[in-house]
Parts: sequence; C-alpha cells; structure tokens
Amino acid sequence: MLSTLYSLPAVVLLWLLHFLPLPLLAVIGSGLGRLLMPFSRKRRAVVALNLAWCFPELDEAARRDLARRHFAALGRSFLEHGLIWWGSRRRLEKLVHFEGEQHLQEQLAAGRPVILLAPHFVGLDAGGGALGMRYDCVSIYAKQSNPLIDRLLLRGRHRFGNQQLLSRQDGVRATVKAMKSGRPFYYLPDLNARRRDAVFVPFFGVPAATISGLPRLARVANAAVLPCVTRMLPGGAGYRVEIGAPWTDYPTDDVVADTARMNAWLEGVVRTMPEQYYWVHRRFKTRPPGEARPY
Repeated sequence: MLSTLYSLPAVVLLWLLHFLPLPLLAVIGSGLGRLLMPFSRKRRAVVALNLAWCFPELDEAARRDLARRHFAALGRSFLEHGLIWWGSRRRLEKLVHFEGEQHLQEQLAAGRPVILLAPHFVGLDAGGGALGMRYDCVSIYAKQSNPLIDRLLLRGRHRFGNQQLLSRQDGVRATVKAMKSGRPFYYLPDLNARRRDAVFVPFFGVPAATISGLPRLARVANAAVLPCVTRMLPGGAGYRVEIGAPWTDYPTDDVVADTARMNAWLEGVVRTMPEQYYWVHRRFKTRPPGEARPY
C-alpha cells in the first residue's frame, strides 16, 4: 500500500528524516499513517474485511481502533525504512535487538540447513537487515513494479555481508543448495497464494490459500525450521528479532497438517501484536472452488 508513496521527493525526504532520533521519527511516522488512512479507501476496505473475518469476537468500534493502530504502524515502518537503507551499522546494531539467537547459532554450528520462518509483520525488513549484519543469508526476491522502490529494496538487502537473493524462477534446487552451503533461508510464506500453488488450511478459522513450501523445503533439505519474528517496539525503542527453538517433529508425512501448523503458530503470534501484521494484503483473495472473491 505505502509503495505508492515512493517518489523521488519522498525518497529525498526519507533520507533527510533518517537523521532524526528514532523516538521522534516514530511519532512522525505513526502520525503519517493515521493521516493517510482516510485517503486509502481501497486498502482501508481490505483491512476492514480482514479484521472482520479474523476477529469476529471484536465489535466494530474495536476493529476500527485496531485498523487505526495498523495504519499508524505502517506509517512508522515506511519512514523507518530510511534507517534500513542509510543508517550506519553502528546505529542499526543499537536499534535492533536479538532474542534467542543461540538457537540459530547452534544449528549452524552443527552444520544443519536452517529455515527462518519470517512472517509479514511491519518490522520484517528491519529484522532482515539486522540478520544481514550477522550472517550471509539467502532469501527470495520479487522484482518490484516501481523501479525506484525496487532499487532501494535491493540496496537495503545487499548493504551488509554477502546476501544471496533468488527469484522464484530459480527453483527449489538453488534454495536448497544455498542452505546446505551454510546460509540461513529467510523465508516469507504467509501471503495469499494461487489455487494451483496452495493448500487451503485455516487462518483465524477461515480457509486460506497457503503455500506449502515450508514442510516441502524442510524435508528436501533436512532443514531445521526456526520461527523468526521481528517486533516493532513501542516509543521508538527500536526492534526486537525473536528467534525461536527449532520445531520438533517437523515436517511429518502430512503436508496439509504441516502447513496448518504453520498458520496456527502464526495466528498465535499475530494475537500478541495484531496491529503489526500486514492486514493491507488481500490474504483471502484466493477462495476454495465455489466461493466468491471477497475483495
């Protein structure tokens, strides 16, 4: 949604603002998100439907409040991308904190391929950038239609270390090869998928077309799956990257059950910070046969 804001004047403004202290930048960004919300009719409708489907226990006023907090988080993440693209290593190391990093280090020391399961929370790029300062990783990159944002995102992801970005066309073999060479795979499999590429498993009780790549890749590469969540901290305190212990008994012989386990885990994390999940995405666009598209 906020990619439409990336014009040359906006990028210049981001560069100027990245010199500000993060608490002040956070206030400005949150205000920007709230200001833009009334003018983002289509995305506002997407957010409203997603929240209605995922949080039916909330009344309309509570969901509106959650939507406002979500747009504030989006605005903040938009401005704070300037830190990811231009902030010094020293500053970023102070702003992004790690919890549970020993789980990743233990798997790498044992020579086991690693999949970092990184869902689409608004702090995703901050977490990815901070990981790049510590490890040479591999991830999938989709070329952006906006040439300016494409250049900036690529710059941000290549700033530190020797990062390897693959396209979806590179296939599973290239990803497995990169993991087996010792590169953690920063994997983002939680957006809507086309029907032919997906299985339908519950997400907040709603059948959601979900990529089944996590259990398939884990099996092919004999990789450990480690949850990796980036939280935007309140009050401009920065970000926290939380790396969990490797999942046990995963994958199984049931790809559908394994994919459902991923969604169930994600739902639990979303409930701890619902305003930070990427609700402007049309998560339920692909429907089971016979169901109309909701957006």
